[in-house]
Amino acid sequence: MSIEVLVPNLPESISDATLATWHKKPGDIINKNDNLVDLETDKVVLEVPAPESGILREIRKEDGAIVVAGEVLAVLDPQDVQTQQAVQTQETEAVETAAPETQEAYGEATPALSPSVRRMIFEKNIDPAGIKGTGKNGRITKTDVLDYLESHKQPEAEAELPEPEAAPAPAKPEKLKPVEPAAPSLNLRPEQRVPMTRLRAKIAERLLQAQQNAAMLTTFNEVNMQNVIDLRNQYKARFEQKHHVKLGFMSFFVKASIEALKRFPAVNASIDDNDIIYHGYYDIGIAVTTPRGLIVPVLRDADQLDFAGIERSIADFGEKGRNATLGYEDLKGGTFTITNGGIFGSMLSTPILNPPQCAILGMHAIKERPVVENGQIVARPIMYLALSYDHRLVDGRDAVQFLVTIKECLEAPAHLLLNI
Repeated sequence: MSIEVLVPNLPESISDATLATWHKKPGDIINKNDNLVDLETDKVVLEVPAPESGILREIRKEDGAIVVAGEVLAVLDPQDVQTQQAVQTQETEAVETAAPETQEAYGEATPALSPSVRRMIFEKNIDPAGIKGTGKNGRITKTDVLDYLESHKQPEAEAELPEPEAAPAPAKPEKLKPVEPAAPSLNLRPEQRVPMTRLRAKIAERLLQAQQNAAMLTTFNEVNMQNVIDLRNQYKARFEQKHHVKLGFMSFFVKASIEALKRFPAVNASIDDNDIIYHGYYDIGIAVTTPRGLIVPVLRDADQLDFAGIERSIADFGEKGRNATLGYEDLKGGTFTITNGGIFGSMLSTPILNPPQCAILGMHAIKERPVVENGQIVARPIMYLALSYDHRLVDGRDAVQFLVTIKECLEAPAHLLLNI
């Protein structure tokens, strides 16, 4: 009895998904829990595993289709996979036995040929000694045979062209016409139109929403990172040895942000119609760049995490983002966001709010700059900070003092360690 492969239940607030990529094709042998297809939503990529082992008989939805929960994606014929593989092995052996004269004719010096390659060589009457194999140990692949045929196709075509007949002499001399210039190439200005991915469309929607629905302002400050860098250089080896994760700068910024959020609760709040929601917890979103686009996984209860816990979570988010395995729960919620454009070389920017949050902190590249200390000009590693905020909820004074608090915590990191 055939089994229908259905679109799984989609996360809350997601009504449909786009069929991104099929990893199997009709006729393939499927093992239970093999990933059959990826479904792209505006938040995450969902994998659809095979419910049983068997043969993929039919695909009902092609790449790019919009699907909803419960729709049939494919039809699976449950069979004994080991039996099916044994049948395919017998068929392969039969093909190899069907053309023994080909292998004998080529001699033992020729590398082993697969049944499909041997069949092509036999049908086209090609000497494999003239084909350069690019496979393992010089093995000739199907692509090698096709390339060989393509490279020898043009001379043969030219050889088959009949020689042109001599043109009769004209009765009267004709006036030669000027040669018209060749038409300019049409490939000098190429364009490509592709549909916007679900994630990119959602990013565009939310950024536009933030611009239209918030009174967004940005305040700036700079921080001397010397003490953080010295502390990190002093303990990073021992930190990594004990916790098996690298000590980065983000954990310092998360800790400093939490301290500032505790002092200025409005920055940790959000607006819901005419109500203000003050959050008594600290779920910090960390902007992560992935091959699909920018996403913001959330550190839950970040105030309860130590430096090692923060660094592990961020490393885990980065790995999941690269592998497209972030779940909906990883992205849900958040009361405040931190984004680091400095890793790409950004010197200064105005980050856009992540609705319904009312503030976002932007980090930038660390550069040595001249500063005055005790009447002397010295070089120090300086980072510019930017805080974008919703002026409907956060006053300018609170926003400025919030950023000053982060600056003070980072320039004297003992505050973070001693909780003072």
